[in-house]
Amino acid sequence: MHTVVLVLIEVLIVIGLSRVVGLGFRWINQPLVIGEILAGIMLGPSLFGLVAPELSATLFPPETIPFLNVLSQIGLIFFMFLIGLELNPKYLSGNLEIAVLTSHVSILVPFSLGTLLAVLLYPLISNASVSFTAFALFLGAAMSITAFPVLARIITENNLQGTRLGTLALTCAAVDDVTAWCVLAVAIAVARTGSITSAFPTIIESFLYIGVMVTLGRNFLSRLTNYYRRNKRLNQLTLALIYAGVVASALITELIGIHLIFGAFLLGAIMPKNAGLVRELALKTEDFVLIFLLPVFFAYSGLRTQIGLLNSPELWLLCLLVLVVAIAGKYVGTYVAARVSGINNREASALGWLMNTRGLTELIVLNIGLELGVISPLLFTMLVIMALVTTFMTSPLLEWTYPKKLIKLNVVETEPETDIDAEIADSPYRVLVPVANPDTQKGLVQLAVAIAVNYQQPAIVNPLSLIELQEDYAYESTPVEANRLIQERYQLLDELIQRLEPPAARSYVHPIVRVSNNVARETIQIAALEQADLVVVGWHRPAFSNNRLGGRVGQILTAATVDVAVFIDRGEERLESLLVPYSGNIHDDLALILALRLLVNRDTCHLQVLQVLSAHQVKDELSYELQTLMEQMPSSVSDRISINTIEATNPIQAVVAASQGVDLTIAGASRTWGIERQTLGRYTDELAIECRSSLLITRRYSKVISHLTSVLSEAKSEVTS
Repeated sequence: MHTVVLVLIEVLIVIGLSRVVGLGFRWINQPLVIGEILAGIMLGPSLFGLVAPELSATLFPPETIPFLNVLSQIGLIFFMFLIGLELNPKYLSGNLEIAVLTSHVSILVPFSLGTLLAVLLYPLISNASVSFTAFALFLGAAMSITAFPVLARIITENNLQGTRLGTLALTCAAVDDVTAWCVLAVAIAVARTGSITSAFPTIIESFLYIGVMVTLGRNFLSRLTNYYRRNKRLNQLTLALIYAGVVASALITELIGIHLIFGAFLLGAIMPKNAGLVRELALKTEDFVLIFLLPVFFAYSGLRTQIGLLNSPELWLLCLLVLVVAIAGKYVGTYVAARVSGINNREASALGWLMNTRGLTELIVLNIGLELGVISPLLFTMLVIMALVTTFMTSPLLEWTYPKKLIKLNVVETEPETDIDAEIADSPYRVLVPVANPDTQKGLVQLAVAIAVNYQQPAIVNPLSLIELQEDYAYESTPVEANRLIQERYQLLDELIQRLEPPAARSYVHPIVRVSNNVARETIQIAALEQADLVVVGWHRPAFSNNRLGGRVGQILTAATVDVAVFIDRGEERLESLLVPYSGNIHDDLALILALRLLVNRDTCHLQVLQVLSAHQVKDELSYELQTLMEQMPSSVSDRISINTIEATNPIQAVVAASQGVDLTIAGASRTWGIERQTLGRYTDELAIECRSSLLITRRYSKVISHLTSVLSEAKSEVTS
């Protein structure tokens, strides 16, 4: 088979497997990079070559490896350019003194421990052709590195970018990145020249080049900002010149004697940080690099990772020692420095786990060391395992140390204008409303306001807008860009709130905007953290199903530990006439309670309770709680309630017919109304399709709910008034 054809087949396999495995890890709330690195390892001798050696040799013959290496090096050059481009000076604006101390100690401690470990490992897994100095420098650099892109993504996903912990972690990681790359450059120079003394010319040339780029280069590139402000876009010629500059800078650092990646990183770091320019350049560059080239780098690394080399208990113990030194050195160094700087115990511990994130940056360092022959394939494999473990453990250890309930939610705060606002903090009735599109979901929020607000009892309506991040490393996941998206979303929600009626209800509406990689899971978590009484969610048609109660809506209905109502909006803004089909189950009880809330809150509203009986069926009685509630209702409310009982062979069609003349039908999720849970997590939605009015489908979680208590207190207050 022609070599080029075989390489293309390899790339096709690599892209497909890396996406599948990566998305699997995203599903378990882990960075995509772990799955992509594992996908590369799976294609190498550690799994594929072990299970099917002949097929592996056919698909990945030695003559194709240089082609994969070229593609991976191009991918690394442009990925390092993106890292430099997205390294915003804003990350260095807060707690800089603490961050400089913490980051340098977090490098010094693991670097020192790595050097001591080199004394043990050098005679065991190295050879005389490698100088001990180069070996120790590389091992120390590998121990002290922090992956800024993965850390930034974790911070953004956990909505920490606006907290002291998040700001400090970003600043530490930014300083750490710059320092670690300098250490690595020295290590490469020593490895290529043989000694520190011989490396001095290379180090001096590197500093001279950095000085030229920071002064003359930055001054020249500043013209890009003026160009972008005039044209509002980058044309292909400008983009070609920038990419040519990336390659030229990479070539210069390679000729100096360090490595290609440093020149690319440096050019990205000195690029003008105009927000629009950086955004467009990143978006134009990252898709091809992240989707096509980086997976090839992971596969190339995986083909060089041989877990089978760890073929004895002694070697696995050495691997464990490497892992312990890496974790302990980074954690202890960060924790102690943070505590000395006055950071409290919990935040210092969380910062230690965050700085342990190594990810792709570690893999870049290891591949350079392996190419130069400084580290052996055996040590390379040990350090790849270390990179995977330290990246994998960051998210769960961060959640354990600094759980989400301690992270301040991004809630818009308003100055209290009335006594009611002051009462809101005292056990309010709270409705959470996930809003996917603020431009089209006014009806959803308006209904939530109608259910919650009666101007007598404390209440809060939280429109929840989640900004979903799809990919790792993407520019949108950087904290600076995430903050911009959050502010834009707040503005859209504020415009929605200003359209709500009546105007007096707007002060009860407090939006929440957060970043998320799993909308359904995040919604459920926020509902629990906010202690919501009710989640009112709009329906949507899932991509792979016609069922209106599938997809994310189905996940929320299934897993939320609060009551849930799904609103199917037919565009009817009036809420004057309500219909509740009642069959005596707990979900219908919730439907009736919410209808009674609306009745109490809106004195022009009328309610029809419809009981549909088939032949010889005994009429369902109201539950004891509902019966008590109905008896306590003042006449001004009870006079607006009618209970109708009819016989029909098809209850669903009877409800559909009755819905013709009402504004809103509220029905419990049950088999009676064609809204029942089926196998494999699906719901039927017959009534949802055929109902003539807007429809609210209710799913009750608990037998004792705050809606009932709240309605009773409202009814009593009306009686005594």
